[in-house]
Amino acid sequence: MKPFLVETDVAAPLPQPNVDTDGIMPKQILKRIDREGLAGGAFHDLRFDATGGKRTGFVLNQASYDIARFPVCASNFGCGSSREYAVWDLMQIGIRAIIARSFAGIFFGKCEKNGLLAITLPEKEVDALIQKVLQVDRTNLTIDLGKQTILTSDEISVFFEINPARKQLLMDGADHIEQTLAFAPEIQQFEEAQKTDLCFLWKRPPAR
Repeated sequence: MKPFLVETDVAAPLPQPNVDTDGIMPKQILKRIDREGLAGGAFHDLRFDATGGKRTGFVLNQASYDIARFPVCASNFGCGSSREYAVWDLMQIGIRAIIARSFAGIFFGKCEKNGLLAITLPEKEVDALIQKVLQVDRTNLTIDLGKQTILTSDEISVFFEINPARKQLLMDGADHIEQTLAFAPEIQQFEEAQKTDLCFLWKRPPAR
């Protein structure tokens, strides 16, 4: 996965609360068993009409926000079903971080496992960011994960909290398996000692 350190990119306002995973990745798009080719499904029913034409009212179809990588959202983003495709397709359209008042728990966990930075901020600060990106075309935000800050284009800095372990995974660009494998020598050393001290645990049962 791509490490997240310091990134500057366009932000987009998504002020609707309770954006669910069916809205992020509709069930009728789920026809693949791998992660490839999902970008066309992201926000599909919001982005496109019944004929496949772009809905001009949807924020990511507008010229000011069509390359946005930091959506600024309301509360309970990612609620609904537990589909991991909802995270995959957001990443495939280039989303690197989501800022919201709150996230659905399962969606929040899947962001961590896939390298997508999910930032929770108090309602007042989220509302201020939404108003800022609504008022100015192509408003850039700079997210510094190391410092845990969001810097606006007019030099206003917002601090955010993040679990230290989650932060390290994102900065390393690692998933939980890679994090475990980093301790492979220690794991092997433990196993070798256990084979001596608790040898009965390593004995295979007799074949029947």
